[in-house]
Amino acid sequence: MEKIILFAPLIGALVCGFGWRIIGERTGQVLTTGLVMLAAVLSWIVFLGHDGVTEHISLMRWIESGSLATEWAIRVDRMTAIMLVVVNSVSALVHLYSFGYMAHDDNWSENEPYRARFFAYLSFFTFAMLMLVTSDNLVQMFFGWEGVGVASYLLIGFYYKKPSANAAAIKAFVVNRVGDFGFALGIFGLFFLTDSVNFDVIFAKAPELAQTNLTFLWGEWNAANLIGVLLFIGAMGKSAQLILHTWLPDAMEGPTPVSALIHAATMVTAGVFLVCRMSPLYEFAPDAKTMIVVLGATTAFFAATVGLVQNDIKRVIAYSTCSQLGYMFVAAGVGVYSVAMFHLFTHAFFKAMLFLGAGSVIHATHHEQDMRNYGGLRKKIPLTFAAMMIGTLAITGVGIPLTHIGFAGFLSKDAVIESAWVGSSYAYVLLVAAAAMTSFYSWRLMFLTFYGESRAGGHGHDHDHGHDAHGHDHGHGHHEPHESPLVMLVPLGVLAVGAVFAGMVWYNSFFGDEAKMRAWFGMLPAAEHQVEAATTEATTETAAPEGDHAAAGAGWTQGAIFMGPENEVIHHAHEAPTLVKVSPFIAMVLGFALAFQMYIRRPDLPAKLAANQRPLYLFLLNKWYFDEIYDFLFVRSAKALGRFLWKRGDGDVIDGSINGVALGIVPFFTRLAGRAQSGYLFHYAFAMVLGIAALITWMTLWGGAN
Repeated sequence: MEKIILFAPLIGALVCGFGWRIIGERTGQVLTTGLVMLAAVLSWIVFLGHDGVTEHISLMRWIESGSLATEWAIRVDRMTAIMLVVVNSVSALVHLYSFGYMAHDDNWSENEPYRARFFAYLSFFTFAMLMLVTSDNLVQMFFGWEGVGVASYLLIGFYYKKPSANAAAIKAFVVNRVGDFGFALGIFGLFFLTDSVNFDVIFAKAPELAQTNLTFLWGEWNAANLIGVLLFIGAMGKSAQLILHTWLPDAMEGPTPVSALIHAATMVTAGVFLVCRMSPLYEFAPDAKTMIVVLGATTAFFAATVGLVQNDIKRVIAYSTCSQLGYMFVAAGVGVYSVAMFHLFTHAFFKAMLFLGAGSVIHATHHEQDMRNYGGLRKKIPLTFAAMMIGTLAITGVGIPLTHIGFAGFLSKDAVIESAWVGSSYAYVLLVAAAAMTSFYSWRLMFLTFYGESRAGGHGHDHDHGHDAHGHDHGHGHHEPHESPLVMLVPLGVLAVGAVFAGMVWYNSFFGDEAKMRAWFGMLPAAEHQVEAATTEATTETAAPEGDHAAAGAGWTQGAIFMGPENEVIHHAHEAPTLVKVSPFIAMVLGFALAFQMYIRRPDLPAKLAANQRPLYLFLLNKWYFDEIYDFLFVRSAKALGRFLWKRGDGDVIDGSINGVALGIVPFFTRLAGRAQSGYLFHYAFAMVLGIAALITWMTLWGGAN
């Protein structure tokens, strides 16, 4: 079953991508969608039937060089099962949704096979992501990691005729290479220290790494902390954390289904998955975990501030994704990896639904993406409005305080914030502030899009003029908005079920009941839990380290995640004061009230506020000027270096000097050799005499003839 889940999308991608001329473009679309749906159904069977035992399914021998021996194997545990459901479910729904969304794409002529290429790219991305989450060693994970990067490059730049799409694809690829370099260094370091890249071996030696120092760059570092930081740099790139975040908003240049698949539910969560997968290492790397908490909380706050003033509907949701990823990293950084996975799980449903809902709005308004040209759409596209409303209720965290009843985001976000209160006051304050801003910009999106009077054909807010991210022609406003076809609405309905119920159904498994959570993730006492591999050796048990880390309760086996005996964050989070527990709800209400006041009751207030606080408004609208700073520091300097090497290096040195010398010397010797080949016998005889004379002279003087 697991092999079918892994390879079904690959088969679809290959057949559709290379064989569409034979089977037909429509058949290729049906084939890829059907195979991914099959993988999704089987993923749910694995998820619901998994018993917490880690299983290893060997596929083939892969790399053997010296002490490096890696198999291509599938690791099936609770984390794998969660990610299989997330990746395949969202991918299947995106495939189905794309039937309607890509049916009449204005960017292509009817004679171009763009649909076959698009569906092949989607399935290839799905396969690469499955390779990443099912990997049993770091080299295999890196293979999937880079495969996801290639697929995202192809999908972001799908509209390759648009310069902005090409630029966004290149930007995503280059920024991710920066993070991937750190990831690669982390893999090299682990192999150097443990002589293995296999997870079980690395996990078993994690306590030793905490006692080891490693020389790197300018000094000595604790090995566990250094490796943890390097791996997190890789996670920062894929999950668009602050500093390496600039590619994510620009990636909205790709078709909207791509945004839902890659930038909401799957690829951007790869970094969170990496940190949680390496939890046995991070439990012994406190400094690395502190860095994760600080950057995660700062990212959540930063992205929320930028989302307050964005006008492109997809960019608002993109910055929301960036912010929510910060929440996940905070949870992982304070040591509650199950809560990080909980928010990853629920976020996949409501964020994919928001992106697909935004795509339905764009489809209904003839590819208009500027919210200033919307208004009054709830009566014209009521089903899309209902789906977007459910997604908004989920992401803002609507529920009944102090209970386990609420939309998916209510339960998972509260779990993150309560855990942050235990682990970091800095993170707790920023996450609560980000929750208030999330509520504000989410309701701002709803009010601008679905309420008020139609503003089609012109900007409804003068203070926002001139900042359309995509440079769209806003001449579409005269078209009457229409509801999307059923093939696009069905995925929204399915995702709505997850956005409503996913948190309530699995709350205890991820956070609510600590004993159940440990059992669910396979962290049972060693006496009760023997992990037997399917085709490889048994999973190595990770005992508690000696010395400073020794503690009571060190009998827990290594499950899908590892929480050291001294890690009591979940226990203390359950004992958080009432004010802490209700603070996210209060923040949500405040954000809603402010958005209602500014965009429903007093729609003139945003313009006045933007005029009064112009520098702050421009600072947020221009995303804290990160792009401008990077352009000055890196892009312009790189171009200047390139021009210098071109003009001075290639032009002056190579063309002017080396080539100049060559153009003088080579022809001279060529002419000399030409004259020597005169064709006259006495010339050749004379040359032979000279040669014999030179040889005799050399032998007489230096050859030892005397």
